[in-house]
Amino acid sequence: MRSLVVLPTYNESENLSDIVASIQQHAPQSHILIVDDSSPDQTGELADDLTRKHPEEVFVIHRAKKEGLGRAYVAGFEFSLARGYGAIVQMDADFSHDPNLVPVLIDSSRGADVVIGSRYCRGGRVVNWPWHRWFLSRFANEYVACITGVTIRDSTSGFRCYTRRALQCLLKIDIGSEGYAFLVESIFHAQREGLSVVEVPITFVDRRAGKSKMSGKVIFESMLRPWRLRFGR
Repeated sequence: MRSLVVLPTYNESENLSDIVASIQQHAPQSHILIVDDSSPDQTGELADDLTRKHPEEVFVIHRAKKEGLGRAYVAGFEFSLARGYGAIVQMDADFSHDPNLVPVLIDSSRGADVVIGSRYCRGGRVVNWPWHRWFLSRFANEYVACITGVTIRDSTSGFRCYTRRALQCLLKIDIGSEGYAFLVESIFHAQREGLSVVEVPITFVDRRAGKSKMSGKVIFESMLRPWRLRFGR
């Protein structure tokens, strides 16, 4: 089963070369797609260098402006389907998601449509986070579950593997979220469409370098979107 790892980037020049090298080390059978939102810190140029060094394994999509995490993933998913990949992993480029676990997610997708790398299922954990970030993350997941009825313990996790079948189903749906709410919305629709979703435990580590992309606009959308999903708007 051909697999692709999708890495959305915005100002990740400090991490990009190392994360690509680590994915290639731990998941040598997987190809890598970098989706860069016109980063002003030269991440896009660095991505081009990586594609020249690894023309058969590393690819890049340059988007004209910063349009949000959700739109970046949609671009990556459309690329993966057009190229015939059977398993598609999404992960952050800042080492908060361990590249060593990419093969675990891919292997788990042989028995499920969507595999979530979960911080909050049995065996999952978070390290290097202050207590208030951990509390807000746990609260966000409980908030989403209460409003939307999703049964996943970590619906806000960005470390996932989708099968081709799952993405073909989800891309037929008009998923409107632009930021991190895309993570919740995609799981909501996956469960509503009857796709099988499983969680595997991961250890989440705070980013190695660079700055978080969380903003007030992203937080507001993440709070509002579950209600829109519940009432079909």
